[in-house]
Amino acid sequence: MADLFAWLISFFILIALIVLVIYQLMCLADLEFDYINPYDSASRINKVVLPEYITVGGLCLFYIVTGHWVMSLLCAPYLYYNVRLYRQRNHLVDVTEIFNQLPKEKKQRLFKLFYLVFILFLSLFWYGDRKKRTSIHIHQ
Repeated sequence: MADLFAWLISFFILIALIVLVIYQLMCLADLEFDYINPYDSASRINKVVLPEYITVGGLCLFYIVTGHWVMSLLCAPYLYYNVRLYRQRNHLVDVTEIFNQLPKEKKQRLFKLFYLVFILFLSLFWYGDRKKRTSIHIHQ
């Protein structure tokens, strides 16, 4: 039962992270198609950057606390990238350079999205594999 609870928490955290990254991509797409001005787009993206970083750190810590070392190791590169951006002060979108940085920012967030979807699928497999192994031990 505790394993199911841990899996549900990690599943919902991953879904929240995916929603945050998709929101950032939507803001960039709105800017690209000129539906929103650069200031509004940058401020909307910058509001969700730190919550995204904190959530990734919390997810990695959660995996460590629950003893899912492989999943925490898979989250570590994403966490390291976010920490590196934060320490270099490149984590926020600059209003004056947003049009010049648009392809790079979109590519960066698309990579994050694909990475999170990959982690989500591994999480689904992890729960299915655990459930299968548990049912095999019960029936023996």
